[in-house]
Amino acid sequence: MSDDFPLGLLFGLLFLLICLSAFFSSSETGMMSINRYRLNHQASSGESSAVRVTRLLSRPDRLIGVILIGNNFVNNLAASIATIIAIHYFGEVSGPAIATTLLTIVILIFAEVTPKTYAAIKPERIAFPASFALEPLLKLLYPLVWLVNIISNGLLRLTGVKQIDGNAASLDRDELRSVVHEAGTLIPHRHRNMLLSILDLENVTVNDIMVPRHEVAGIDLDDDLDSILAQIRTSQHTRVPVFKGDINNIIGMLHLRNAARFLSRDQVTKAAIVQEAREPYFIPESTPLHTQLLNFQQQKRRIGIVVDEYGDVEGLVTLEDILEEIVGEFTTDVAGMQKEIHPQDDGSYVIEGTANIRELNKTLGWQLPTDGPKTLNGLILEHLESFPDGPACLQVGTTRMEIIDVHDKLITSARCWQHARRSLRND
Repeated sequence: MSDDFPLGLLFGLLFLLICLSAFFSSSETGMMSINRYRLNHQASSGESSAVRVTRLLSRPDRLIGVILIGNNFVNNLAASIATIIAIHYFGEVSGPAIATTLLTIVILIFAEVTPKTYAAIKPERIAFPASFALEPLLKLLYPLVWLVNIISNGLLRLTGVKQIDGNAASLDRDELRSVVHEAGTLIPHRHRNMLLSILDLENVTVNDIMVPRHEVAGIDLDDDLDSILAQIRTSQHTRVPVFKGDINNIIGMLHLRNAARFLSRDQVTKAAIVQEAREPYFIPESTPLHTQLLNFQQQKRRIGIVVDEYGDVEGLVTLEDILEEIVGEFTTDVAGMQKEIHPQDDGSYVIEGTANIRELNKTLGWQLPTDGPKTLNGLILEHLESFPDGPACLQVGTTRMEIIDVHDKLITSARCWQHARRSLRND
């Protein structure tokens, strides 16, 4: 047969087939390695190559089918031509073996490893140009591709794979966190922290960030009128709860901007204060922050009263509290952010027992556990497993704690500092 075809033509055809094999191999890797989210963005921007690749990837079974049909065809044809050439030079006995060995090495290097590696590194440079040829080739070979897909998809369904289209790719929350972490300099550090905080809203409830009830500054209608008016005039808060006798008996929320309406009168009554108070908005303590953020928006509210399963008031939470979980504190001074934290000259901190653990972690960059007690007092008691009779020391993770003051069954203050990690133990 080599007499019918000049050897130069056979060598040229073999070279062309190896190039086509490299094209199909690199196209497969490039198409499968391309960043789908970047591709979707480019396609939505109207880039024609991205639109074409998106169409091809919408049915990966058809795309892989046409690529493998083309690749197997050119590889088999290349093997036949290589055998003819080898027989011409080495005879019919050793020629096929030599052709198989040499062609395997050539295809492995020049038509598989090298083009696939390049396509994996630069998928867009391969996928976009390849789409010009693959789309019409898919239309040309569609009957054969359809037949191959019918058989292969049937086998896949036997293994439990039911969805064949390529539009189901999505990221869960943990994968999205990894994407944000790996963005590097593409996203500024502060913006990355904000994005990660938004993703974490689902894991945080209003109970974690609320102002506890013993810190809530409210107006008790059982107080005398002069004390109430003095409290209104000197209050540092914009909105305060109005209750009678006990904070569990909340009557409403008073916006101090509306207080001017009755403060300007000659005679002010408690009834006038109640009249200006808006109906309270109650929030279950287990409500996730991302849900409560939407609820505040829908209810046109900025503050809510947090209650437990029995309806007792646990504290209050504001829209600003949730926003601070996303963007961070609105002030940068440690003492200003946490009045319970008192830095010491030796690098330690004297911290009040009522300090919120999440606030401590954010303010000081520590990693105290937040899945249990909400306050430092509760955390210390949990690890001691008993109420201390006096000063005691313990270590939680990398944070060492020394109880300073105990009053009325409450750890009122403790000195804390970072220490080398050791196993949890009581001293």
